[in-house]
Amino acid sequence: MEVIDALILGVIQGLTEFLPVSSSGHLELGKAILGDQMVPDESLMFTVVLHFATALSTIVVFRKDIFELLKGLFSFKWNEETQFSLKIILSMIPAVFVGLMFEEELESLFGGSVLLVGFMLIVTGLLLFLAGRAKHTGKSVTWKDAVIIGIAQAIAILPGISRSGATISTSVMLGNDRTKAARFSFLMVVPLIIGKIAKDVMSGDLSMEVSNSLPLIVGFIAAFITGLVACTWMISLVKKAKLHYFSYYCFAVGIVAIIAGSMAL
Repeated sequence: MEVIDALILGVIQGLTEFLPVSSSGHLELGKAILGDQMVPDESLMFTVVLHFATALSTIVVFRKDIFELLKGLFSFKWNEETQFSLKIILSMIPAVFVGLMFEEELESLFGGSVLLVGFMLIVTGLLLFLAGRAKHTGKSVTWKDAVIIGIAQAIAILPGISRSGATISTSVMLGNDRTKAARFSFLMVVPLIIGKIAKDVMSGDLSMEVSNSLPLIVGFIAAFITGLVACTWMISLVKKAKLHYFSYYCFAVGIVAIIAGSMAL
């Protein structure tokens, strides 16, 4: 992989991980456009590095929230922080179950299927459009909401369905406060990403032997910096109920991807 390609894909990952337009879908489209010449092991390593970069940017943006959660959790009291942490753990269960039970089937979908990405982007657009029309409330995420949002996150494993778009939209449509919905959405993915990376490293699926480490470094830095910007920007956009603008973008890119995918058949 060329350094310039790594830079472009890093920027795409950093922006689309937090903006509700599907990072996995855009990475697949980006690889298809740039021509992904990496062998499977190197491609997996690059994807993992980019996801680690955006997870790290989430930790930086929400460092105060994470500190307060950990402080409350280790006080060993049934407080708000403990309940919030347990809700995050509860929301992770559907994605962990789907990821472990259907790992091979899911990996087969990440092979540059532009047509699939196009249709899933349309689904993402519909979710964002509906969420943009939801009423503002001050409601917090309940235990039941955590399960439903977790199911939305599990479905968002599919390339083209935005994880942040699906979880935030689901949360907002359940009547939750927009800011609290965004906070819950971004924090709930950090343990999953770190857990997935740890699993890949321990299982030996992730090859540490890469012919050229410079693209990995460039991609990591690009994803981390753009992730910081996109995460902060997204929080502001959710507060202002601007989700429907992203739905139009998803519709447009989805239609183009469907046309391009159909022509390639």
